[in-house]
Amino acid sequence: TIQRGINAGSATLLFEGTEIRLDPTCAVFITMNPGYAGRSELPDNLKALFRTVAMMVPDYAMIAEIMLYSCGFVKARPLSVKIVATYRLCSEQLSSQHHYDYGMRAVKSVLTAAANLKLKYPDEDEDILMLRSINDVNLPKFLSHDLPLFEGITSDLFPGVKLPKPDYGVMTKAIE
Repeated sequence: TIQRGINAGSATLLFEGTEIRLDPTCAVFITMNPGYAGRSELPDNLKALFRTVAMMVPDYAMIAEIMLYSCGFVKARPLSVKIVATYRLCSEQLSSQHHYDYGMRAVKSVLTAAANLKLKYPDEDEDILMLRSINDVNLPKFLSHDLPLFEGITSDLFPGVKLPKPDYGVMTKAIE
């Protein structure tokens, strides 16, 4: 193994039939998230070769704020707090489904959608753009009995914000 070669002070290592030069400063790191859907535990014989390192949950609001500022949002701080609050409330109030995701991947999807809307509608109210992004990313995932709860969450976080009706004229004409 690489560890044995480094400990022995070897200059080369036979790795799966190929002799390779061994750099004693090299290291191997793996990141695992075994609690995540579709992931499995590392086998014990491999676990023994690695040292566990504790990780912290990142500050989603700070990450979102920086990304929103980089996309030209002026109200990035309050909007980033609203994104994180939306997902926190969803995880507490909506039903538990395997396809519901309230982590950083979901936050990133909303941020990407918001950035695209900001590029397309630079003069639009940022609350409208953010609410549209949150709805566009999440509504298709939710089961029908969770939709009223989600609409309640977003109406509490975005009071008085009314989304303009989408214009499907071009699409309707193309379908006909």
